[in-house]
Amino acid sequence: MSQAAAAPPVVSDDLLPAPVADTARRPVAVYLARLASGSRRSQKAALETMARLLTGDRLGLDELPWHELRYPHTQALRAALAERYSPATANRHLAALRGVLREAWRLGLMSADDLQRSIDLPAVRGERLPRGRALSRGELRALFESCRGGSPADARDAALMGVLYAAGLRRAEVVALEISDYDPDTGALIVRGKGNKERVAYIDNGAADAMGEWLRVRGNAPGPLFCPVTQTGEVVVRLMTDQAIYAILQSRAAKANVKAFSPHDLRRSCVSDLLDAGVDISVVQRFVGHANVTTTARYDRRGEQAKKKAAKNLHVPFVASEPRAEPKPA
Repeated sequence: MSQAAAAPPVVSDDLLPAPVADTARRPVAVYLARLASGSRRSQKAALETMARLLTGDRLGLDELPWHELRYPHTQALRAALAERYSPATANRHLAALRGVLREAWRLGLMSADDLQRSIDLPAVRGERLPRGRALSRGELRALFESCRGGSPADARDAALMGVLYAAGLRRAEVVALEISDYDPDTGALIVRGKGNKERVAYIDNGAADAMGEWLRVRGNAPGPLFCPVTQTGEVVVRLMTDQAIYAILQSRAAKANVKAFSPHDLRRSCVSDLLDAGVDISVVQRFVGHANVTTTARYDRRGEQAKKKAAKNLHVPFVASEPRAEPKPA
């Protein structure tokens, strides 16, 4: 091939050497660039929050000189995060902080001693109950009944909810699905999850039937598996946002007269129902792509049902008094 035909490599501007006055941005840019797209947005928001906390809302993540942070700053930040957020959220913020400071060291902006002291922060201890809720069988039935209108949007929403529940997918994972990721013969879905990890999930029964109806409407054009549908019923084969997924579910909840729920609540329902059905917890862990089985265990409601049953064995000797009769008017 001639040199004229060779195209130059494409390099992101964020990774090019920055001017001296702009070096404070480089650790953040390098750190965010190595994250998976699903994590990049949340960790960028975490860094923005920490920059505001550190500077009394004066500087954002792009203005803060991260490489100048030292142990007194990071320890004070840890205390502020522990006071404001749940342990899991606080530790996610601290992970982003450590990541940026490590990049600052790799870029030669801070010494190894300063780095080690700055990131020598214990994890925030504690545990919270999982947020959200699991949907009941009746609620799931009502949601899918609301999709029986026969419109393209009905077909898409039934398949969308079917995949979110039956495969236990995260919202970002559903958005990233391509039509080529689904095998109608086996019900297999190639899912790209957190940490740039791929796994295979499966749908069957009603979820596969709903997907079949949606594909008959969508067609087999290459592109995203789930697409926008216009008010006139036209399917537009382009990427949807994860916020659009959230809006679709809110609309379905209102139409089915079901209490509002999030996309993650369908994932939570999937895990809970599989465990209730006796599926081994390690299988459920791999099914939904949890990195650690302890995360899966947090969705196990069997222990709560056992505690509720145990409470019935305790007798409190209190008898409610009869309501007093109202005196008759003279």
